[in-house]
Amino acid sequence: MRSLQSAGLFLAAHLSILSLQGEPAMDFVANYCFECHDEDVQKGERHFDHLTFPLTDEMGIISVQEIIDQLNLGQMPPKKADQPSHEEKAAAIAALTAQVADAHARLKSTGGQTLLRRLNEREYLNTLEDLFARRVDTFAPTSTFPTDQTDHHIDTIGDALVTSGFLLDNYFAAADLVVEKALGIEKKPEVKTWTFSDQFTQGQELSYSHKKVYNYRYLCVYEVPNSTNHEGGYAGLEKFPEGVHAPGYYEVKALAHSMNRDSHYDPDIFRMDLSEPFRLGIVPGDARIGELHHPQPVEPQLDEVTVADGEPQWYTMKVWLEKGQQPRFIFPNGMANCRQAFSKIARDYKTEWPKSDPYKGGIVEARRIVLQHGKMPHIRMHEVKIRGPLYETWPPEPQEMVLGENGFEKKRQAEILEQFAERAFRRPVTEEELQRFVDLAETREAEGHSPRQATLDAIKGILCAPSFLYLHEASDPHRGLLGPYDLASRLSYFLTASMPDETLYSAAKSGAILDEETLIAETKRLLASPQSDDFLSGFLDSWLNLRALGDTPPDRNVSAPYYYDDLETAMKEEAKHFTRHLISENRPITDFLSSDYTFLNKPLAHHYRIPFPFPDKKAYTFQKVSLPDKKRGGLLGMGAVLTVSANGIETSPVVRGVYVMENILGTPPPPPPDDVPALEPDIRGAKTVRDQLAKHRELATCADCHQKIDPPGFALENYDPIGRWRTQYPDAKGKPTGPKIDPTGQLYDGAEFRHVMDLKKILLNRKDQFTKQLAEELLAYGTGRRIEILDRPRVDAIVKTVTEKGLGMQDLVLEVVCSEIFRSR
Repeated sequence: MRSLQSAGLFLAAHLSILSLQGEPAMDFVANYCFECHDEDVQKGERHFDHLTFPLTDEMGIISVQEIIDQLNLGQMPPKKADQPSHEEKAAAIAALTAQVADAHARLKSTGGQTLLRRLNEREYLNTLEDLFARRVDTFAPTSTFPTDQTDHHIDTIGDALVTSGFLLDNYFAAADLVVEKALGIEKKPEVKTWTFSDQFTQGQELSYSHKKVYNYRYLCVYEVPNSTNHEGGYAGLEKFPEGVHAPGYYEVKALAHSMNRDSHYDPDIFRMDLSEPFRLGIVPGDARIGELHHPQPVEPQLDEVTVADGEPQWYTMKVWLEKGQQPRFIFPNGMANCRQAFSKIARDYKTEWPKSDPYKGGIVEARRIVLQHGKMPHIRMHEVKIRGPLYETWPPEPQEMVLGENGFEKKRQAEILEQFAERAFRRPVTEEELQRFVDLAETREAEGHSPRQATLDAIKGILCAPSFLYLHEASDPHRGLLGPYDLASRLSYFLTASMPDETLYSAAKSGAILDEETLIAETKRLLASPQSDDFLSGFLDSWLNLRALGDTPPDRNVSAPYYYDDLETAMKEEAKHFTRHLISENRPITDFLSSDYTFLNKPLAHHYRIPFPFPDKKAYTFQKVSLPDKKRGGLLGMGAVLTVSANGIETSPVVRGVYVMENILGTPPPPPPDDVPALEPDIRGAKTVRDQLAKHRELATCADCHQKIDPPGFALENYDPIGRWRTQYPDAKGKPTGPKIDPTGQLYDGAEFRHVMDLKKILLNRKDQFTKQLAEELLAYGTGRRIEILDRPRVDAIVKTVTEKGLGMQDLVLEVVCSEIFRSR
């Protein structure tokens, strides 16, 4: 009893002290916050006159934490208001922080929880590939799925991933398609060989000239696949419309050589790098779907070789084709537009044509005369051989993995279903669950289906079960922590966007994954695996919104290299290689803010105007490149960031400023008031965007927010809509002779900069803020929920530990994984 009385006296004394500490804190809030944030004004929908100290509820914690954040950022009080002295401000932050820390401890605030969430489309496809040991991108089972919704660009947030009746119907159809593709063939298909050595008819645009000049002796490819007119970017086998007779790997041989890489025509006609060897790739094609020389919905690149000049040589590629598909040849580093090239060469070099066969005009004759008398760069194939399907073993790996090494056996039906369901559910199945699927198989068998087909139908049912489609994530009711199977799944989907592999699942089965040492070891192993490429892509798409790259494509005439050099892909790869380097080398995360290196291929290096001696035949392989200056280096110099934060036509300091605040600093501005007119960027060059924004800030409702938003955007104005460096805006004709760019500015807290290099230095001084932002992005992406203010003590603990360790990127990921937030529901 005495101990209880002592505890009560201690608590009363503690609260009394806090109440005394709260008086100066309350005075500060009243003096500097109530003018804009009391019950009558409520700017930003915030009012703080309801606060009492000590804090008594979670809403009070949230309100006070917001005040602390704004004071630390130097964004409050606003410039026009009375300002506290540095000492007042520091004392207020200390007092308010003490109140928040005490409230967290007394109220035992736990932060948010992850809702039951389904697999997003990426995770669903990856999981299917791992379940069946078979690629699925060659038939796209999710092509009719509705687009996943995101929350602040993140595609793993549980309550954003809604499930509709339409999506459920698509799950049923996808399950049927996948199971039949992977397991449907009972007998080993016959190996067949096809040879094509003449009658290479191509698309209708090239048909006349190829017949006239070559009599269809050659199969040729001229341009990149993503050209405008789609005349010579795909070379299909028009005489093979039925495609292959069975799915599997096929050996495709092509007798080919590069033609006219030494062409003397103006290089600007082709907009390609003739100094580099030509690349020949294969994508699948299906004559039942559409024209073979046009893009098709399903066309992942399956393989690629480099083709030499001189006499034709045999080149062999091994590719996976579905039944009915055929190989289509592409030219990944071909010219930008062969139709335009044919016309320009025929017209500009008409003095080179025989007097007996002059160019008389028109695109049809242009193609013929250039092919007959000119030196048009292209890849020419004389013969194509296809052989397959080539199965090294039978049953093939998908069937062996699911049905067993001897194929389907009726006596093992329940065992087959149990093993598959355990892998699909990512945990052991209960007897009740298993019986449902056994009953389904027996029902299908009673309806007249074979035992094998009935079992496949039950497997389809497993693929439509909530335990497959959703991450269950049940927690220990006493500690609130995830169990071993759920923790393993969370880790696996975080770092590989797929189901746990055998090693991780074994650690879950033994319970070892709950041990922090094992958890760290598994995290390091997964980060070092090729499967973590899916983490890099998914996280960068979510954090930096790189998923939206290409949503507002740039003008093909103004930004042609973006297309013919495939800069969109290269920009994403730069960000991925950079992040991979930070993780594998445990480089400090401040390299995201400023670095003296990046990763480039030759086209991207040319785009950035950075000279670098790429090794022979390595032009398209990304290399670590030392940077000559600070214009590049870090996120703000990357083409992906600069392009996704523009509109494809012109830049906007507002859009880029908001991007920096949201994604780099983690301080998104409030949405504009409904009655504020939109500001359209001036693309005529008559006056600068800075001038327009100055007028925009004359509106009282706009001034305060734009003083925060615009300055970071001004620093990035030296980069055009696809990230090229510039010093002047384009004039009315699009030439770089318009008004001079002024990249100077002052941040809201008074920090001044002359250019983007100065802005990077300012951001480096705010590394704690950036570390918190990056930690929260990783946590939100990994847990599938928003990180809330009530999570702040745990986030701050991560930031503190990582800072003490030197801000290493791998250390940050490890601290995130080991955190209570990640390990809890």
